[in-house]
Amino acid sequence: MGHPVERESGEAAGSELPPGQRLQRGWPVTHYGPVPKFRPERWEFRVFGATADGEKHCWNHEEFTALPYTTVMADLHCVTKYSMLGAEWGGIPARTILEIAPPATDATHVMVWAEYGFSSNLRLADFASDRSIFATHKDGELLTAEHGFPVRLVVPHLYAWKGPKWVRGVEYMTADRRGFWEERGYHNVGDPWKEQRYSYQEEPGDGPEL
Repeated sequence: MGHPVERESGEAAGSELPPGQRLQRGWPVTHYGPVPKFRPERWEFRVFGATADGEKHCWNHEEFTALPYTTVMADLHCVTKYSMLGAEWGGIPARTILEIAPPATDATHVMVWAEYGFSSNLRLADFASDRSIFATHKDGELLTAEHGFPVRLVVPHLYAWKGPKWVRGVEYMTADRRGFWEERGYHNVGDPWKEQRYSYQEEPGDGPEL
């Protein structure tokens, strides 16, 4: 089990578990829909939308996994109320993507796209956290297909659904819009330290303007 890590929200600094969470030993498999089959010859990671140069940027699997690799020690908090503590995530930092394919100056949010059209929206500042990582490994081993191979996003300071499995790209946006689970009643921000689980808990400014 890992040691407590610094919380970006600054809340519950003396606790490893956010409110309402329970310690999980092991890593349950939770997802919606089937596990996609990985076809490396067809796989592509795209950055598009409000990019600084107005262009779409693409990497095949070999190119993407050749990007600078780092590790982050971080917990995983699932909205279903389990928390897995002290995992080592290895992969490509989100900040690396922002550096090599920067967003336009008026970009405020991202939509992270995954297989089967699954999506999750994030504030650009959350995506740009130095602990947000496109993980290819956990604890030194490749992710399994059930846990998101070849790549999943991990945003440690938010609930785990904000970091999709089987990621295929990032869309830069100049205005917020809800992703898959956010359209189905989950909180638009998803901070576990504030227990932001459901959309009815949202306060002004938490969600897209109507």
